[in-house]
Amino acid sequence: LQRDAKGQYLFDLLCHHLNLLEKDYFGIRFVDPDKQRHWLEFTKSVVKQMRAQPPFTMCFRVKFYPTDPAALKEEITRYLVFLQIKRDLYHGRLLCKTSDAALLAAYILQAEIGDYDPGKHPEGYSSKFQFFPKHSEKLERKIAEIHKSELSGQTPATSELNFLRKAQTLETYGVDPHPCKDVSGNAAFLAFTPFGFVVLQGNKRVHFIKWNEVTKMKFEGKTFYLYVSQKEEKKIVLTYFAPTPEACKHLWKCGIENQAFYKLEKSSQVRTVSSSNLFFKGSRFRYSGRVAKEVMESSAKIKREPPEIHRAGLVPSRSCPSITHGPRLSSVPRTRRRAVHISIMEGLESLRDSAHSTPVRSASHGDAFTAPGRSGRAESSERVAVIADENYSPADSVLPTPVAEHSLELMLLSRQANGAPCSIEEEKESEAGTPAAAEAEEVGGELRALCPGTGGLGAAQAEQVNKFVLSVLRLLLVTVGLLFVLLLLLIVLTESDLDTAFFRDIRQTPEFEQFHYQYFCPLRRWFACKVRAVVNLLIDT
Repeated sequence: LQRDAKGQYLFDLLCHHLNLLEKDYFGIRFVDPDKQRHWLEFTKSVVKQMRAQPPFTMCFRVKFYPTDPAALKEEITRYLVFLQIKRDLYHGRLLCKTSDAALLAAYILQAEIGDYDPGKHPEGYSSKFQFFPKHSEKLERKIAEIHKSELSGQTPATSELNFLRKAQTLETYGVDPHPCKDVSGNAAFLAFTPFGFVVLQGNKRVHFIKWNEVTKMKFEGKTFYLYVSQKEEKKIVLTYFAPTPEACKHLWKCGIENQAFYKLEKSSQVRTVSSSNLFFKGSRFRYSGRVAKEVMESSAKIKREPPEIHRAGLVPSRSCPSITHGPRLSSVPRTRRRAVHISIMEGLESLRDSAHSTPVRSASHGDAFTAPGRSGRAESSERVAVIADENYSPADSVLPTPVAEHSLELMLLSRQANGAPCSIEEEKESEAGTPAAAEAEEVGGELRALCPGTGGLGAAQAEQVNKFVLSVLRLLLVTVGLLFVLLLLLIVLTESDLDTAFFRDIRQTPEFEQFHYQYFCPLRRWFACKVRAVVNLLIDT
């Protein structure tokens, strides 16, 4: 990659490789050394956006979820969106009832392995696939029942289309969660969807604001402000606190891009947005792509033979590793897991040899692995809250991912509530296509802010003082600059021989004549006298 290559060049190269025309829904995401996620900006150099050393690890993701994914023009686009939503379901981002979860998983199973075949799929075959962060025996039976009886005969394309139609009806469809805290200190997740701005707390959606009701978004440090204008001229301001200033800026930029994409009629209506009301303060950002309406109009004009889709190897699911990637958390009781492991080993070997993108769960690995604080829930499969009955924590996945989800605060708070010490070991970042993994690092400032007695409060106060000092310095700099410009204008008016109409009108005003003869001329004589005195003193010495 050339050093001056723009993000647009890399993105176009990738879409050409994938034979993808409806590319405006997608983007490239990367994680900096501080574990902060970013979207690659297409108007800037790729190398300059990377703070790490090459080779760079990036992730191809859905950036703007289609309002109606079933209405996408080409099957290749629907397939890539299907992979993204399947990943959302797998990482706990897509909340749904257990019945809906079973149907979605059955659609995935039908798309992955086809019709049910007793010879290839023995009893308990659905338990070998990981669809959600946690499974229960009851849910696995329901998935297998739907797959056997209701989906027979559906092609992979049909199953994926039905999956998209069902996922679109869920409240958390299109949610890319940003962990924050509200003004009361309660943990929350903010997200931008095709339909508006949402706030999730626990397992409930506590706020939903349509895009046409959002009037402004801005941030200052770690604080994010959302200005809302609702019916009857009612105006409210929602305030949330991000873990870091970088996370808050990322949240703000995502909000600006999503609002422009879904709300505007034309890309020519996009304007540069400032994060502050003062022109000399804050960040400036402008969305550089097309809007949703333009994308749909452009898609309607596509006329080509549908490209061939290689579902086994076109876009491997990085969030769904194969059986060889290590331990998985299983809620199936240990005795049953051993029996199932013996009875379906033959079928498991055939599934392992195939290139399915849904991960196969290993019973033997499940025996050997127990996660702290979860073993009790794993042993009691009937009372496991599978999908929507627990707190919304999409980052609380049992698998590593190349995208840092920043769930540190929630995990620490939950451990403190259970009496556990305030410490955490970070997941190793799994490289998309790279065998090496980054080692776990210390989470310094974040932990100090959450753990009492470690100086986090003093660091926060020092940071606020620094921000105040920087603001004062900026204000002084702007004031001095304005005074200097006024001084230059004054000198031009009084000392130059320019006789333009503008200057002539100013010089003929009584106020200017009074200022010139009573104040400026005496000041000029005094200043000239002082300069001559200094010059004479220098000559004498």
